[in-house]
Amino acid sequence: MKPSQLVAIVQRLQTMADQHSDVEIRRFEKNGVEKCVVTFNHEADSFELEDLDAKQTFQFDDIDLVAIEIFELLQD
Repeated sequence: MKPSQLVAIVQRLQTMADQHSDVEIRRFEKNGVEKCVVTFNHEADSFELEDLDAKQTFQFDDIDLVAIEIFELLQD
């Protein structure tokens, strides 16, 4: 069985939320091409996802929703 990409994404996001710095940033890529940049703001307790292809930014306060969005961007 192939390992779950969704679980790996959630683990990376959870690690961001568990850090003690004010802002955590992670980049997600597919085949060496950046698809999105995710920022976690501890003060606001929220994620910000920047879709690099669409040049749009989205706010999430739910780790599951941001994980699903990242997963979908990586599947295209």
